[in-house]
Amino acid sequence: MLIWVPFLIWILHFMDLINGQYFSRHPRHRRSSVVSRLCHAGCLTCSALNGCLSCKPRLFFHLEHDGMRERGTCLLSCPRGHYGTRSPHVNTCTKCREDCVSCFNRNFCTHCHQGHYLYRGRCEDSCPEGLTPNTALRECNDCPVGCEVCVTRNTCTRCRAGLYLLHGQCHHTCPGWFEPDKQLMECISQVHCKVGEWGDWGLCFRRGRTRGYRNFEEVRRREVLRHPTLYGDPCPKVKEWRKCVIKRRPSPGRSDGKGIRPTEH
Repeated sequence: MLIWVPFLIWILHFMDLINGQYFSRHPRHRRSSVVSRLCHAGCLTCSALNGCLSCKPRLFFHLEHDGMRERGTCLLSCPRGHYGTRSPHVNTCTKCREDCVSCFNRNFCTHCHQGHYLYRGRCEDSCPEGLTPNTALRECNDCPVGCEVCVTRNTCTRCRAGLYLLHGQCHHTCPGWFEPDKQLMECISQVHCKVGEWGDWGLCFRRGRTRGYRNFEEVRRREVLRHPTLYGDPCPKVKEWRKCVIKRRPSPGRSDGKGIRPTEH
């Protein structure tokens, strides 16, 4: 491609020369000095028809498609899908290979199209054995042991069957303070039960159908503040009972001692 660029530039000059002769024979179509002001700022020489014909030092010459026509432009860096080549005569932008989105040179891709994966500067349909295709970055990654999908060499996002993910690594069993989540196939932090303080004892009442003034009980409760995970410490009891003592005393308005009722003690 580099060999053809000077030739293309010569053709553009030749076409510009022909157009110049035409305008010299037809004064009413003669180009004014306004044309030079319409050229790209980086052009060293240019024409209204073909754009830049040569560039200022250190700029890259690039041919852009303008419908059926190609126009020359001068750029600080080459556009996406092209790489820059410098030479003593002209700096040019050359198109990358078709399977590359961007490249460093003709033989070294830096980013691939959808459905291809970057491996050693080339865009492959699939990754070599032992490497994992990264669909997000479109490259082949050397994943950690037991990893099925990873974003970097040391960061896994999905483990192989039967392994649990924790902090980007895959484990056969979860380490201490963690437990397996068999739905997500991840190691999650163990959560132990936490309960609040006991509340006050309730009213004394007769529990069940047993008769007798001393068969009364009272109950108190406490709240579960945090429920445990599957392997966390279970909750202690949150409700407890105790017997309460009932005293007998005469009912109001009775003096014969036959009317009595239970009282709490």
